[in-house]
Amino acid sequence: MLANQSALFDLDPAATYLNGAYMSPQLRSVTNAGIRALERKARPNTIFGTDFFTDREVVKAEFAQLIDVADKDRTCIIPSVSYGLANAAQNIPLKSGDEIILIEEQFPSNVYTWQKVAKARGAHIKRISPPALQAGRAELWNQKLMEAISPRTVVVAAPLVHWADGTLFDLMAVREKLNALGGYLVLDGTQSIGAYPFSVTELQPDVVVCAGYKWLMGPYSLGVAYYNERFDKGDPIEDNWMNRLNSENFAGLTQYQDAYQPKAGRYTVGESSNFILIPMLSAALKQVNAWGVKSIQEYCSAITASPLQAIEDKGYFIERPSARAAHLFGLYVPEHKDLNLIKEELKKANISVSYRGEAIRVAPHVYNSEEDLNKLAGYL
Repeated sequence: MLANQSALFDLDPAATYLNGAYMSPQLRSVTNAGIRALERKARPNTIFGTDFFTDREVVKAEFAQLIDVADKDRTCIIPSVSYGLANAAQNIPLKSGDEIILIEEQFPSNVYTWQKVAKARGAHIKRISPPALQAGRAELWNQKLMEAISPRTVVVAAPLVHWADGTLFDLMAVREKLNALGGYLVLDGTQSIGAYPFSVTELQPDVVVCAGYKWLMGPYSLGVAYYNERFDKGDPIEDNWMNRLNSENFAGLTQYQDAYQPKAGRYTVGESSNFILIPMLSAALKQVNAWGVKSIQEYCSAITASPLQAIEDKGYFIERPSARAAHLFGLYVPEHKDLNLIKEELKKANISVSYRGEAIRVAPHVYNSEEDLNKLAGYL
């Protein structure tokens, strides 16, 4: 099993950080990459035309490896999840009466985009709400999702792992049902990719978007996306010089092109060469791939099993392990406990978690230990 990796981070030893779903701490290697990049930017004579593209290609290749895509040109650089989703929504042929299915209480970026396009085209949004807290809750939620897919369903926009409590969604079953309808599966992988095993080759989603500052361990304001062949002729939301064909030829940039870069390249954000953030994300992705996502998930499972059993014994509702992620899960407070008092106690103890809806969201990673989870359990 993967060993504890806390030495690779610059974490405060007095703090217990169990909040990777909020924002990852920074690897020392990522910080160093950023410092080197800042120093290089101070001397622009050292940055050449080819450098606008070379580091980007490394990021694309590392992300392609992470999500099991053979062709890195199916991936592109985006600034945010909302940007990647806007490109998807603009190019899905929705019309009046069509349905878009969303999971209730998703992160807002995976809601507002679909609300806007639904209003513009007369489509209807179905939200799949969570069942009451009970044994088998995840199975019931997945059942509701499957039952909601109808002949009018054109899009299911969903996460693999729910951002609030780690519930797993059976997207393979969703994909199979959508195949019969010709529907689109659009995945927000922000809270799963980089920490939970995932394969584009197996699932065959149409779009995957992912912020870089959580489980990809990268900087804020940069992300990555995947678009399959259904989007090869699409109209991107932005026209910039880099997403046009032959943009690598600086001498020919005024020979304006109607054609875009092939495959996902047309959806690349302007200034995606970002000479500070791209080297940082590159270093982060290399480390995640070196650890291996399966190993990360196994490590989180190992350090949380015993402490979570102790927390459950106190009356907290926690979804069973096979129905949730090990790197992100919700603790639902029993009626005899005061959530506000728990928040105060955890803050005093310098234990970092998040609160999403009615859940205490806990998100450990390879820099954590079983002792960290036991410390949390002691304050609940």
